[in-house]
Amino acid sequence: MPRPLRFDGTTIADADGIDATALGWVVGPGPVTVALDADVTDFHRQGWTSWSPSGWAALDESPVRIWGDDERRQTADDAANDTPDRHEGNGVGAVRLADGRVLLLGALGLGTPRVGASRVGASHAELSGTVEHDDGSGWFLGLGPEDAVFARYAGLLRERLGTPTAPPVSTLWCSWYSYFEDIDEQLVTTAVDDLGTLPIDVVQLDDGWETIVGDWVPNAKFPSGMDAIAARIAARGSRPGLWLAPLICLPGSTTATEHPEWLVQDPDGGPLVAGHNWDSHYFALDTTRPDVQEHLDTVIRRVVGWGFRYLKLDFMYAGALRGVRHQDLPRERVWRDAVELIRAAAGPDVYLLGCGVPMLPSVGLLDGVRVGPDTASDWTYPACVADPSHEGGLNGVAASVPRLWMRDLYQVDPDVAYFRSRETTLTPEQRQTIADLAVVSGFRSTSDPVAWLEDPEREAMARFLREDPVVQPLGDDRFLVDGRTVDFGPAVREARAGREQLTETRSPAV
Repeated sequence: MPRPLRFDGTTIADADGIDATALGWVVGPGPVTVALDADVTDFHRQGWTSWSPSGWAALDESPVRIWGDDERRQTADDAANDTPDRHEGNGVGAVRLADGRVLLLGALGLGTPRVGASRVGASHAELSGTVEHDDGSGWFLGLGPEDAVFARYAGLLRERLGTPTAPPVSTLWCSWYSYFEDIDEQLVTTAVDDLGTLPIDVVQLDDGWETIVGDWVPNAKFPSGMDAIAARIAARGSRPGLWLAPLICLPGSTTATEHPEWLVQDPDGGPLVAGHNWDSHYFALDTTRPDVQEHLDTVIRRVVGWGFRYLKLDFMYAGALRGVRHQDLPRERVWRDAVELIRAAAGPDVYLLGCGVPMLPSVGLLDGVRVGPDTASDWTYPACVADPSHEGGLNGVAASVPRLWMRDLYQVDPDVAYFRSRETTLTPEQRQTIADLAVVSGFRSTSDPVAWLEDPEREAMARFLREDPVVQPLGDDRFLVDGRTVDFGPAVREARAGREQLTETRSPAV
């Protein structure tokens, strides 16, 4: 049975057995329900992974979720716990009171925790937390200004789960949003040389270098080998970076065809479909198996041995999906054990960026985390409205802003900024919003090839990479950046308004 608590608008009434702390209370383990004897307006949802929908929604609106696409929900959110008729998310949630204060309920450990809120009658509501597996960590119940209670929660997580180990990233160039999978040795070499003296901390190759997803060896387009590419990047003074998705494999990979026993199983005994991409479904590796652990260790040591000092680990959520494994362990514990193995193989100084990762279990192991869906050279289009996890400039901003509080846990990556006018429909104002988000987040990256830029665009990109402005939060999604007010509120509200245009196709909120 959930532990019943009551918030009377000022404090937690009948709070025997819970411990007061700064800006709130620490509640013991197990499910908890807080009856809210106060006027509640909005619910703050945090999604399970990097790509999952996050943000505020009115409690009387439809929940923030992926609508009408079961395949996408499997890839980009915790489909096993999807609740179309209730405001609910993963790890932490909050309600906004009519006076502007926030009441936050956040898990202090693993176990796939869920936090949700709902109306109870005409004038009351409740905030509740549950876990798939109780690891004994309990909850933080915070009360106060939004920025303050989220910062306090982040501090408690750091105390329990740890902090990053690798040197932080200041600036980054990656190949993805210009060339996608169409990369080869000559193209990458030219793009790296064209960067000239631009101050780029990390130069990262993305998808397209491997023979197939799941077999992490270079394809024929890189005849000199990956160590030669890493050396070329290091020679310009940048950290070499590489993309890989070590916890998944495509059906045609050697990993899948020669080792079907390595795959997480579905309840019927077949390989679990972990998601869809590359015009295919893909599978998840069972990292509770000793032979898979040995394989994972070998892969990571190989790519680090090539000279790469920054690893973008993608589609990582697949290692935490509900399924049948060699060992029956809590799925977020399984995932964290796998990432601990990756960290040990890579070493403490190799930067690990997680993309498509469960957010809470990443704390203390990953140095940086993607905090929204992929950006795009378009601001928005119809698919983005029903699916807040769909790639797009607006979706990226709208999902990343509610996660800026996570800067206290690891570096937050909102994805790349655009400066080019070539092959994009982004307006100058939209490009500025995306670039401002990168500056505020503290993770400045771009994919623009220098050869694609006009002179003013090159100058803008150079300023973005060279300058490190002072950022001050102003509240309500506003920041002061070297004296200039930056307001992400219009973009967040635009995305929210688009979602609500689909209300008639959704189940009513409870």
